[in-house]
Amino acid sequence: MRPIEEHLARCLAAVEVLPAAELALSDALDCVLAEDVATGIPLPVFDNSAMDGYAVTTADVGAATPDRPVTLPVAADVPAGSRQELRLAPGTAVRIMTGAPLPAGTGAVVPVEWTDGGTDTVRIRQAPGAGQYVRSAGEDARPGQVLLRGGTRLSPRHVALLAAIGRDRARVRPRPRVAVLSTGSELVRPGHPLGPGQVYDANGPGLAAAATELGAVVHDAGIVPDDPDGVLSVLAAQLSRADLLITSGGVSAGAYDVVKEVLSGLGTVRFDKVAMQPGMPQGFGTIGPDATPIFTLPGNPVSAMVSFELFVRPVLRTLWGLPEPHRPSVTAETAVGWASPARKRQFVRARLERRAGGPPLVRPVGGQGSHLVADLAEASCLAIVPEEVTQVQPGDSLHCLLLDRVR
Repeated sequence: MRPIEEHLARCLAAVEVLPAAELALSDALDCVLAEDVATGIPLPVFDNSAMDGYAVTTADVGAATPDRPVTLPVAADVPAGSRQELRLAPGTAVRIMTGAPLPAGTGAVVPVEWTDGGTDTVRIRQAPGAGQYVRSAGEDARPGQVLLRGGTRLSPRHVALLAAIGRDRARVRPRPRVAVLSTGSELVRPGHPLGPGQVYDANGPGLAAAATELGAVVHDAGIVPDDPDGVLSVLAAQLSRADLLITSGGVSAGAYDVVKEVLSGLGTVRFDKVAMQPGMPQGFGTIGPDATPIFTLPGNPVSAMVSFELFVRPVLRTLWGLPEPHRPSVTAETAVGWASPARKRQFVRARLERRAGGPPLVRPVGGQGSHLVADLAEASCLAIVPEEVTQVQPGDSLHCLLLDRVR
């Protein structure tokens, strides 16, 4: 059996970061910036008002109080979007709207709430501090300042920033395209009636959801019966639409394990037994003219999902140029003991129990059979038992891979 690290290293060595592309901002959400982005303009672009109110010099209104308001003539109105270039004359006020350009010589803005709202003259009942309610050009960002670093995964707030500095496109690494294929003559799509000996396909929807949660663009290629020609035909059709292929089922040593039959010796695909439970039978390699990476995962649903976490997730993040290939982990103390297989790293479906004054407790969920999907759904983590441990004792410390949604 091959160590987990050896199999993962082989997978990672076969892939490179996807090439960058120029995308419109409307298509750039969730993509990864391929370069640093600096602004060519100041933010704000010009001095503007932070309030609806009146632009004034502070000397003119410094003595204003509710009992002794200051009255000034209103020399002009400045709405947002105004192109007037005004200068504030001492002894006057300019009525101004939020976001409107400030007249030269403005010392502060008096909010309309501090006044009688006059249009010809205005009575000011409270004195602003110097610079109060003034948004100065460049106070948010200066021309030439780097605002986003390469490697940033673009969120809506990043897209808003790019738009604010006038960028309508971004150079990014696009979201990886993933095709997911389930194999097995016993499989039926959810929503259809089951016949004798048939089961619903959990792997296709589950693996597609896992890749989608990570941020990939996923194509569900459906179910292919145990027919070598059919499997090969569907895989060939996916090569032009995918940066990564994932199959499930057909990789053990059975008479009808057609994925292994079709892909053995094709491209660089190799099938190994990996020292882990669940998910021992693993296949990986590249196929097609573009050396598209393909994972052939076990057919049992829990094995497939654990395999995705350990191997597919790191490769997808590498394709995307993202750091931290694995989900976060915590160290927890076992609440109970259990047996673990010799020479295999066990990934136990479990729940974490937070407690005050110490590390969390970890407790296995139900049985650990690789077909027990309900137990996987109840788990909040995978408790990792090292290969050399055959008996976990209550109170042992284990690393636990968190299964909560973390992208």
